[in-house]
Amino acid sequence: MKKALIVFLVAIITAMLTGCMYPNERLAENQIPYKDQADAVQSAVDQFREASGGLLPIKTKEAETPIYEKYPIDFARIVPTYMAELPGNSFENGGVFQYVLVDVETDPKVKLFDLRIAETIRDIKMRIYSNGYPPYKEQIADGIFTLDFKKLGYKEDPVVISPYTQQNLPFIVTGEGVVLVDYRSDLYQALKAKESNYEPGEDIRNILVEDSYFVPAYSHPYTIEPESDEPIFLVK
Repeated sequence: MKKALIVFLVAIITAMLTGCMYPNERLAENQIPYKDQADAVQSAVDQFREASGGLLPIKTKEAETPIYEKYPIDFARIVPTYMAELPGNSFENGGVFQYVLVDVETDPKVKLFDLRIAETIRDIKMRIYSNGYPPYKEQIADGIFTLDFKKLGYKEDPVVISPYTQQNLPFIVTGEGVVLVDYRSDLYQALKAKESNYEPGEDIRNILVEDSYFVPAYSHPYTIEPESDEPIFLVK
């Protein structure tokens, strides 16, 4: 009887440990932007496009949707016909990345939109709501401001780790209260590192996308300053 009880308890403990370990392992797996997963989705998109006469497997979004969120991939159209299963790191499979398309009219390319940033933005917006208004610190462009995060209860300013440079990127806020990530430092390095033919008034964010699997999530449009060719906010 005692032996049976011991076996039963061991089985219960093992099941509990397994249940605790699996989500952590799965979470780690789903947060990795595997190159082969993105490449597999690209292949599936290309096959779907060819078979459908040029159509793209995307979900319909409103016209005013920000450009890098506008064309999310509809996996229901390509799984399992063109790829066996959902990518492990996709939002639809419990991951942290939304698979999107860029350059849809010329050369559709699969990119990753990091949804983890939304958690920090959500927290900032909740604190702004509790505060009653955004505690603006400095105006850095027409209608764009930095925030006094201490007034929102932060001990340190929240940041995002750049997918391009691995450096910390700050948050900014618009006059309408929209919280965004400031990619100016990334753009500055990209503009210095490679030749480009951007003109003032033209959105330059694509320079970050060209050689990366990521899009600049939750970003404001940027252009170049006419005299210095440095990145500035594109304000219309």
